[in-house]
Amino acid sequence: MSIWFTQITAEKLNAYAASSMPGYLGIEFTEIGRDYLRARMPVDQRTIQPTGILHGGASVVLAETLGSVGAFLCIDPAQKTCVGIEINANHVRPVQEGYVIGTAKPVHLGTSTQIWEIRIANEQDKLVCISRLTLAILDKGKLDDTRS
Repeated sequence: MSIWFTQITAEKLNAYAASSMPGYLGIEFTEIGRDYLRARMPVDQRTIQPTGILHGGASVVLAETLGSVGAFLCIDPAQKTCVGIEINANHVRPVQEGYVIGTAKPVHLGTSTQIWEIRIANEQDKLVCISRLTLAILDKGKLDDTRS
């Protein structure tokens, strides 16, 4: 059984994200499984640090992109919205070229919060980064109430 409330294709997610940070960094959604979402990101001039290895911040962008999109696909967008409230990341090994592949799976799908685990691996399937994202699930009109 699928966890998704909203049925969408990877192609549509890519088109939607093309004009924002995921598109700028070359993040490409590649697969939507029954209970996971997968995307890849190039390790190139957009995503490396000056020493030539994948920037940890780029890994966090990939992780937050996957977790946030996953959370959004699990809610009724006519009634709810979701916003990230905490993310952490442990960087395990460097990457200098090619792609990294992120896979997001839910740890908790509640009515007020969701928690997603995102594993990022290199093309040899070796762990590069592991991240956890916590999101608040809000009533659609409540988003404006979170701003000061």
